[in-house]
Amino acid sequence: MSQGPLTTEAGAPVADNQNSETAGVGGPVLVQDQLLLEKLAHFNRERIPERVVHARGAGAYGTFTVTADVTPYTRAAFLSEVGKETEVFLRFSTVAGNLGAADAVRDPRGFAVKFYTEEGNYDLVGNNTPVFFIRDAIKFPDFIHTQKRDPYTGSQEADNVWDFWSLSPESTHQVTWLFGDRGIPASYRHMDGFGSHTFQWSNEAGEVFWVKYHFKTDQGIKNLTAEEAEVLAGKDPDSHQRDLREAIERGEFPSWTVGVQIMPAADAATYRFNPFDLTKVWPHADYPVITIGKLELNRNPRNIFAEVEQSIFSPAHFVPGIGPSPDKMLQGRLFAYGDAHRYRVGINADHLPVNRPHATEARTHSRDGFLYDGRHGGEKNYEPNSFGGPQQTGRPLWQPLDSLTGGTGNHPTPVHAEDNDFVQAGNLYRLMTEAEKERLIANLAGFIAKVTRQDIVERAIGNFRNADADFGKRLESAVQELRG
Repeated sequence: MSQGPLTTEAGAPVADNQNSETAGVGGPVLVQDQLLLEKLAHFNRERIPERVVHARGAGAYGTFTVTADVTPYTRAAFLSEVGKETEVFLRFSTVAGNLGAADAVRDPRGFAVKFYTEEGNYDLVGNNTPVFFIRDAIKFPDFIHTQKRDPYTGSQEADNVWDFWSLSPESTHQVTWLFGDRGIPASYRHMDGFGSHTFQWSNEAGEVFWVKYHFKTDQGIKNLTAEEAEVLAGKDPDSHQRDLREAIERGEFPSWTVGVQIMPAADAATYRFNPFDLTKVWPHADYPVITIGKLELNRNPRNIFAEVEQSIFSPAHFVPGIGPSPDKMLQGRLFAYGDAHRYRVGINADHLPVNRPHATEARTHSRDGFLYDGRHGGEKNYEPNSFGGPQQTGRPLWQPLDSLTGGTGNHPTPVHAEDNDFVQAGNLYRLMTEAEKERLIANLAGFIAKVTRQDIVERAIGNFRNADADFGKRLESAVQELRG
């Protein structure tokens, strides 16, 4: 706790913080009471716009330690040797709820990791599921509108949700994940994380590999049933945030075993699934997960607003040896995340302690703007210059894609040999135990039964029937029973 007298924002000591200055004992308040005006004006501006998605979150600091040699695949410095440690900040979140929403809800969980590497910050902005509802970012605003509050009723509407999902068969795989047992994690500590997208790794020789990231919880998977979550969300809306903070306070530091699936670049063109389709996984039998490291969280933020709410993550924050893929959802996110934070936190959000590089210094020619801290002093703000300013390296962070051909246009995602919107959802269903199937059917039926239009109900059930005949048949029966 700071010592010394209470002061104004300008540092002057405060004589009285209990009583406003008035004209006489019972008179009106005076405009000259600048402490009062300063406090009220600051209070009115204490909130910033919440994230459009992933608004509700919690975070912690920790370390990532390399446990295997991956230099044959990437030249990223923070992955350059076994035993090397890198400081990280990890933000967990729900997707659809607002800032005051409950933690224990059926919703994907954000799993965003900021690596403070010696070559700059690397942000891996993923989820607790390996797939997503859509494969093209142009559909993202429409999708999120269906999950948020209806313009007329002000509530999330089952009609909107299932109308969109049923008209977007590509969502069937992720919806099967979401309404299965892992749809409501018991805590942030007891769930896996995924980079979800496909990313490029390139080594010193310029060889290219496609990778998918996996974070396997060392605490074990624990989930809540719909009934358990309903009770917990009402009793303790902050359950996941509280669990993470208190575990770290007790010294029970949560950790994840980090692995990657690695695909040689030459495999991508003929792989049976489109490797850049976010609605698909790479079966482990084709590309096994290789363990490369350990991530541990061991320090709580001191101030939630400064370090969690104002933290910014962007999939466009790469380091040498790591880059994007042609994944159309990822390509859209490369712009959208940075733009959202420039609006939400401000053009100089990267100057905040939680966001700025820790092991190196950002050397740019950007100047001024809201909350600019003057870090560049009187240095020149252009390039090239003759005064010793920062210059380009001439070496791209990642390798260019091989020769691209074809006319410009609005093209659908390329389809590979076994691509369709239902095969992997059906495979997931058939992997489940009978008890898991029963809970999945019950969770889906409970939500679909709220839909008011029969054509949407039939279309929604039809997508799951296309994934697996038994899946659709049982779901249809369960919805009919609930609807009477």
